[in-house]
Amino acid sequence: MENLLYISALIAAVAFVVLVVYLVMTLKATQRTLNNVADTMEGLEKQMQGITSETTELLVKTNRLADDITVKTEKLNTLFDGVKGIGDSVREFNQTLSELSSNLSTTATKNQEKVSQALKWGTAAVDMFKNRK
Repeated sequence: MENLLYISALIAAVAFVVLVVYLVMTLKATQRTLNNVADTMEGLEKQMQGITSETTELLVKTNRLADDITVKTEKLNTLFDGVKGIGDSVREFNQTLSELSSNLSTTATKNQEKVSQALKWGTAAVDMFKNRK
């Protein structure tokens, strides 16, 4: 019976050794994996620093561009206000010309005889002037 006890102790010891060997192999594989993950994370951190600096530079350029667009938009607003003023002036000028033309037409219609007489006197005066020369 004692032999059976020694054999079972030997089997238990061998099983424990096999278990330890597999556990060591698993832990070493895990260590390699974690080392690879750490290396990947270091590379990712360096890339993120580069991306962060580029993003910051892009943000600065975007802000400058937005400021430039704002300034140019304000200048264009001034230009459009000037063009609007010119358009208003032209409209007022056209309205004045229309009123003047209407007044002349009305006056000419009312004083048609006087205009006809003035034209005859003007023609006679021009003819006399030509004859004197």
